[in-house]
Amino acid sequence: MSRAPIALTSGEPAGIGPEITVKAWQELGARLPFFWIGDPAHLPEGTRHVEIHAPEEALHVSATALPVLRHPFPAPARPGRPARANAAAVISGIARAVELAQEGAAGAICTNPIHKKALQDGAGFAYPGHTEYLAALAGVERVVMMLACDTLRVVPATIHIPLARVPGALNAALLEQTCRMTHAALVSDFGIDSPRIAVAGLNPHAGESGAMGREEIEMIAPLIERLRAEGLDITGPHSADTMFHAAARARYDVAVAMYHDQALIPIKTIDFAGGVNVTLGLPFIRTSPDHGTAFDIAGTGVADPSSLIAALRLADRMARNRWRGDGSETAP
Repeated sequence: MSRAPIALTSGEPAGIGPEITVKAWQELGARLPFFWIGDPAHLPEGTRHVEIHAPEEALHVSATALPVLRHPFPAPARPGRPARANAAAVISGIARAVELAQEGAAGAICTNPIHKKALQDGAGFAYPGHTEYLAALAGVERVVMMLACDTLRVVPATIHIPLARVPGALNAALLEQTCRMTHAALVSDFGIDSPRIAVAGLNPHAGESGAMGREEIEMIAPLIERLRAEGLDITGPHSADTMFHAAARARYDVAVAMYHDQALIPIKTIDFAGGVNVTLGLPFIRTSPDHGTAFDIAGTGVADPSSLIAALRLADRMARNRWRGDGSETAP
C-alpha cells in the first residue's frame, strides 16, 4: 500500500498544541506529511493552512500549507484558559484519529497534550489519561508505556501509582507481560530482530543479595531466567544506579524499570526536550510529545516543538517498520 500520513490530534486547544503543531509543520513540511484534526479557528493567527476532506490529501498539501481535517469546536481557544464547552470535541477528535488509523487512512497517530481535569469537568472523561482511553477505543486490555529518545528507551512496569504501592502492584505476571510486549514492539515497530532487554531491580543495588529486599531473588531473577531460557536476550536484575551511563546504555536496546521515576528520571536528564511517549500494545502506532499543555506559556510564541517533532518522526519510523514487517509496500 502507499504511505499514509500521520494523524495529529488537536489536544487541549487552550494549551501549546496549536502553536507547536504549526512549528512542527514548518520544520517537517513535505518531508513528513501529517494532518491536524482540529478547528482552524484555534490555529495561531496567520497560519498557512488548507482544509482537506480526506487524509491522503495531506500528501499533496504538506509542502505548502498545514493540512487541516476540520473538527469543529463550540468555543474559541483562549490561551491558558480551557473551556468546558470544548471538552467533548477534544475527546471526539481522539476517537476520530483512532478510527482513521484503524481504517488505514492514517499511518499512525500522534497526540497533542490534553488536560485531564478540563476533560473531566467538561465532559465527564472517565479515563486517567490518553493511554487508557486509546486502549479502550482499541479494545485492548493492557498497554505498555515507553519513553524514547535517540540514545535511550525505557519502559516502567508500573506507572502512575504512589511509590508505597509499587511493591504490592509489581508481580511476576505483570513484569512478564511488560517484557513480552516490549520485546514484540521492538521487533515489529522498531525493526530490531533480536532486542536486548535490561531489567532493573526494585531495591537499591538490586537488593544486594537480599540485604535490601528480596523481590529480586524471589520474583525478578527467576522470571528473567525463564524468559532467557525461551530465547529472549534479557539480563538483570541490574542496579538502577549503574544502568544509565553511556557505556551501560550501549549494552541494551531498552531498559525495563520497576516504577515511574526509575524510568523517567534518566531519560528526562539525557534528553528533556526530545523525549517521546510511545504506547505499546495497540493495533496502531501512537506517539506523543513528553510534556503537558503548558498553560503558563500558551499563546506567547515561545513553546518548544522539539518533542512533538521527535514524536512525529518516531511515529513515521515505527509505521514504516510495521508495514515492512507485514510485507506491505513502504514509501522510500
